Amino acid sequence: MADADYYSVLGVPRGTSKEEVKKAYRRLAKKYHPDLNKDNPKVAEEKFKQLSEAYEVLADDDKRKIYDQFGADGLKQQVWGGQGFDWSRFTHAQDVEDIFGGDFFQTFFGRSGGLGGSSLFEDFFGGGAVGRRRGPAAGRDARVDLEVSLEEVARGGRKEVTVRYPMTCPACRGTGAEGERLVTCPTCGGRGQMSSSQRQGYSQFITITTCPKCNGRGQWPEKPCRRCSGEGRIEETRTIAVEIPAGVPNGVQLRIAGRGPAGDPGAPPGDLYVGILVRPHDRFVREGDDLILELPVSFVDAALGTEVEVPTMDGLSRLRIPAGIQTNTALRLRGKGLPRFQGHGRGDQFVRVTVVTPSRLTSEERKLLEQLRRIQGDESGRRGPFDRFRTS
Repeated sequence: MADADYYSVLGVPRGTSKEEVKKAYRRLAKKYHPDLNKDNPKVAEEKFKQLSEAYEVLADDDKRKIYDQFGADGLKQQVWGGQGFDWSRFTHAQDVEDIFGGDFFQTFFGRSGGLGGSSLFEDFFGGGAVGRRRGPAAGRDARVDLEVSLEEVARGGRKEVTVRYPMTCPACRGTGAEGERLVTCPTCGGRGQMSSSQRQGYSQFITITTCPKCNGRGQWPEKPCRRCSGEGRIEETRTIAVEIPAGVPNGVQLRIAGRGPAGDPGAPPGDLYVGILVRPHDRFVREGDDLILELPVSFVDAALGTEVEVPTMDGLSRLRIPAGIQTNTALRLRGKGLPRFQGHGRGDQFVRVTVVTPSRLTSEERKLLEQLRRIQGDESGRRGPFDRFRTS
């Protein structure tokens, strides 16, 4: 890259600010990083090296001043003693997951002297350590369904669920060690991770992996727990109490933190999610916080009006049926619905009236109804429903 102009490589004009240099590098580095550019990785790698070299110089005030005055040759003589550009200073694929996002493996260049010290990506993205230590994995989450009645929804309360999955061993409290006595992992020396390096020309590839023995914990049981054989967890069936909030909707998942399956030794357990299933009620239909009750009323009571007792979640309540009420009319009982979930107050109960026509009549009932019909028909000025269609 002796003949290449660093400003042209990054696509910025001379005199541009360090912040603009950094923005330009970030944009182009994402485009040409070898781990992200799969179309032509060799070309991308060469381009990425050029970008990295240009950024290392233009982002440093002293190096940039020398470059602007004497060019790349001046840098070789005054900065690196004429030995060429030191590629071991640059990270080739340092912790791509942190830099570019995504679930990439941690493979990167480091200094020839090891993993310590600053590097291009540390300066650019921040952070002091190269790579990331992968500790013991936390427990997964679990889910169980719990069926409740509408009465239980109305008053709330506590119910129990039975679950079976790996639990934290009570004998060693999840350490996997007899008497909870742990020692430094002999495989990784307590670091929790392993590294391997491979040099190719000017570049050094360093791969960081989690220690396969301690799973990143850095410690190992001095003597395995006899109850869990050093696993730190055992398969058990347990009963767990669940608080049912008043007014809880059907299908809501309640989270019980830390009551899920156990994780690796030294890692926290997962969470337990309880899915609420509300059983259908034989009298009430639920609509949010409101309840609907179907009430059959005889046509006599519907015509004359009456008072009746109707069931609610709080017991029986008196309800006045106004005279002349029609089928499907809904009467409201305020505050007789369900408690508002995570809110204040209660919904209402609606009583939907259905006027019932008798299918069988006694002879006395028939006589009375026929008499009523004659009376209605003899009313002065009364017209039938189809009178307006008749011709004179």
